[in-house]
Amino acid sequence: MAAATALAFLVALEVVARHYDIPGPITAQAREVICAPKSGFLLYAGMALTMVVLTWRQRFVALGAAIGVDLAFWAVRWATGTEVTHGQPFGNGALWVIIGCAVVAVTRRTGRERVLLLKGVGLGLLLVTGRKTGDTWLFITSKTRPTVLDQYVATADHALGNPSWVVGRIVTATGPVGFNLLDVVYGQLAVAAVAVALYQLRGVAAERRFPRHHLVRTFLVIGLVGPAVYMVFPVVGPVFAYGTGAEHWASVSLWPEHPPQPGGHWQVADLWPRTPAPLSPPHPMRFDGFTPRNCMPSLHTAWATAIFIHSRKGPRALRYAGTFWLVATLTATLGFGYHYGADLIAGVVFTLTIEAALRTLDRGWDPSGLRLVAYGATVFTALLLSYRWLPSRLAAHPSLAGPLLVLAMASVIYGYVRTVARWEPAPAPVLRPQPQPELI
Repeated sequence: MAAATALAFLVALEVVARHYDIPGPITAQAREVICAPKSGFLLYAGMALTMVVLTWRQRFVALGAAIGVDLAFWAVRWATGTEVTHGQPFGNGALWVIIGCAVVAVTRRTGRERVLLLKGVGLGLLLVTGRKTGDTWLFITSKTRPTVLDQYVATADHALGNPSWVVGRIVTATGPVGFNLLDVVYGQLAVAAVAVALYQLRGVAAERRFPRHHLVRTFLVIGLVGPAVYMVFPVVGPVFAYGTGAEHWASVSLWPEHPPQPGGHWQVADLWPRTPAPLSPPHPMRFDGFTPRNCMPSLHTAWATAIFIHSRKGPRALRYAGTFWLVATLTATLGFGYHYGADLIAGVVFTLTIEAALRTLDRGWDPSGLRLVAYGATVFTALLLSYRWLPSRLAAHPSLAGPLLVLAMASVIYGYVRTVARWEPAPAPVLRPQPQPELI
């Protein structure tokens, strides 16, 4: 049922994308069998997820095959003088290995072994296809939502002290070193997620089954539900609405087949990150037809929060890495001007609500979990409504509104921690040997 629903969703997106004369997620993924992939690192991360169901010997064979295929593709491109202008010169081999595992599962495996291998293939393909689905979603938001609500969110952000402008100036002051470090963290979020997921799925090959809940599930649900909110609350971000980011986006488009032409000044003014947005009555504003409306909520914040949550049960190095990725991602989303502070608050609440829903489903719709999901959804809805209908009042009373917004997020965090702690098995008491009386 889930597989049929996912396939129907992909087909629907493919049809919509064709209506706008761009490749949909299925076509974009199929092209990477031969053409240079957009992200070779992501394809190898997907292959790593597929390999959790393989033995160590099979993993080495699969990795060697992927590298061999990539070297063959590189040699052909070099011999024919084919230049890789969009994408990376590696990654095809990883996709070939994933497809090869699917062929082996259908032709050479039976019973539980076939099901397990197909689940591994599905896990790897879902990760890479999810990226293509997200790209298509972003394009659809830019075409179907001609007006954006940035002025409302920017006004509400005054209650939080305009964090995007503050962090933007800090990141600018760090120069290329700080910028490049944050850019790597921001751009390779999926690879960090795979590192945590591989730890959670490390026992699949030995136990021949997947755990009930792991990070990839949360990642996929966030990526599926989040863009639906984009359609309801379209926001482009401060670097676009109050800076020159839209002109850069026009020259570096997601769609090389039909790149949008630069031109037109859609932003309110060139203010970010030097001068905060002016306090004036907000109103919807028209924007260009190619910048994604992908701010509310911040899905990078949501995914980084999920990584942080799922890394808590790992070894110390993994916990430190999860904390670093969360802090660096929050810094990048604000410092690059991609999000407002209000987006981050909504993103944290969004993630905890989805995480609670998935865990509640695994527990047979536990009543405490249902209450937490209902509360998280209520807080998330209240945040969006306040950003849309009360931004001026929030900005007029920052000493009251700012703490209330943070407190709303903190209440969901507290509810999640408390509920999950109640679900976790209590640690077994440590029995210390009683001292024996001395024999005289």
